[in-house]
Amino acid sequence: MSSGVREPDDPDLDTDADTDAVDLDEAGGDHDHHDDHDDPRVGDFELGEVPSARSIRRFTARAARSRAGASVGSLLTDVYTAVTSVVISVLIVLGVVQQLGEALPPAPPVHAPGGLSLPALVAVLLLAGVGALLSTAGRLGPVGAEGPQAAWWLPLPVDRRGLLRPAAARGPLVAALAGGAVVVVLDAGLLASGGGALVRSGLLGALVAAVVVLLAAVAQSRGVPRRRTAVVGDLVLVAAPVVALVLVLTGRTPTSLPAPSWGAVAVAAVVAGLLAALVDARLGALPGRTLREGGSAATQAVGAVVSLDSRELGRALTGGAAASSHRRVSRLRTARGPATALVTADLVVLRRSLRHVVQLVVAAGLPVLATVVPQLASTVGVLVAVLVGGWMAASASAEGARWAEMAPVVDRLLPLEARTVRRLRMVVPGIAVLLWTVVALGAVGVWAGAPVDWVLLGLAAVPVWAAAAVRAAYRPAPSWDKPLVATPAGALPTGVLQVVARGPDLIAFCLLPLWIAIGLHTVTTVMVTAQVALSAIAVTIASSVHDKGWLERMMEEQDERKKAGA
Repeated sequence: MSSGVREPDDPDLDTDADTDAVDLDEAGGDHDHHDDHDDPRVGDFELGEVPSARSIRRFTARAARSRAGASVGSLLTDVYTAVTSVVISVLIVLGVVQQLGEALPPAPPVHAPGGLSLPALVAVLLLAGVGALLSTAGRLGPVGAEGPQAAWWLPLPVDRRGLLRPAAARGPLVAALAGGAVVVVLDAGLLASGGGALVRSGLLGALVAAVVVLLAAVAQSRGVPRRRTAVVGDLVLVAAPVVALVLVLTGRTPTSLPAPSWGAVAVAAVVAGLLAALVDARLGALPGRTLREGGSAATQAVGAVVSLDSRELGRALTGGAAASSHRRVSRLRTARGPATALVTADLVVLRRSLRHVVQLVVAAGLPVLATVVPQLASTVGVLVAVLVGGWMAASASAEGARWAEMAPVVDRLLPLEARTVRRLRMVVPGIAVLLWTVVALGAVGVWAGAPVDWVLLGLAAVPVWAAAAVRAAYRPAPSWDKPLVATPAGALPTGVLQVVARGPDLIAFCLLPLWIAIGLHTVTTVMVTAQVALSAIAVTIASSVHDKGWLERMMEEQDERKKAGA
């Protein structure tokens, strides 16, 4: 690409401009008449034509392909593998959900007071999905420019609309695909819909998901801070369990959902088209700072997903909407020493993270919903709800431990042993899970009988949840120097599953009494005693500062002894 400036006495530049270049007026930029002779940086030299934004994108793509070292065949193979994997995954999930829907007991002929119908549950889940999508779009941009693009494209004297159109279209398209798939799975699996109604539901879900992301883009173009958009999404997400609670208390739960018509699909398509045109018209007004921040957060999130690092993904989502300043300044009166200062810092981190507070509320509502929906109030449904809800609550309250793993300098400055630091990091997750236990296990107790016994068993299991969250926060990164395994998602190291399992392994083994109690619908003294003993074991394991397991360390010591003897 030509630099646009002809240097004096340079015979190599006596060529025509690039064939893809166009006039400045065709590029769409606002360029007033300017005398080049008045600019001391240019001088009395002849200027070339400024290329269009489209030609700049094409040139960048050609340059990237020329250095990629991959052929068109390998690209088509990757695309085929990705599409096939997505289709197979959707079909597998759809089949599982359909089998689950067939295995669910039929709804009672007369709806019992205080319950929630399955269609109402689907509506609540869709509302929560809209809130989660809006919150994610606000945290990631939704329009952004990656580091190299922001450094090279944004300062160019061309219209930004042509440069940012692919980035602006990427978010709504991905959201539409995901939203359509989720609606189809829920509608076909839980509501047993099919035929034209299922097609209309999928199209409407895809269009609504695209509209949500486009609304976030319109807000971004009007200068609305990303944090405000994310907060609105979080409030919509919180509204989902509140709506479910209101339906349960009032008893006015719907027995069916209206089937979408082609008219509704057409209206949604028109709204999506108008919003897309509005976003495209305002792309040039997006400030560079917003584009850089959104691109940085999206790049960080994509890298975390590819490397299977949930901690980095959480940092990308949290940092994308973090407040730069806080109006309320806490005096931290509970910090009376190193130990209390550490616990206080974790409490402040949790209090200032609205996303994790919302996650705690949603986690508490999952077991409650599972016990009030007649079709889900079964052993499997309650067990899955307790498992997912408990892990969500414990993981949301361990944000301080995850930040400490990334930047351990503060912990090392404290006059505390490393084991003691990890035990102190379990205090805040323990408090959060304690509150979750009162609500969740109380609902399970009402479902199974003897609520007090279930709450006592849940209290005995609180240290396991806290220990699992801290163990997962301090897990080591996957070792990429080991042999790689080819997967549809890319190459992964052989020990990545072992690393990801650190934390959930404690929940699987050290909560066996709780799982057995849910399966038997009863709580005994032996179960509570066994749970207390397993909780102590879990805390001991999570307090260990070794990155490798006991068996792996023993094998390494044995190998070292053999080498020393040889």
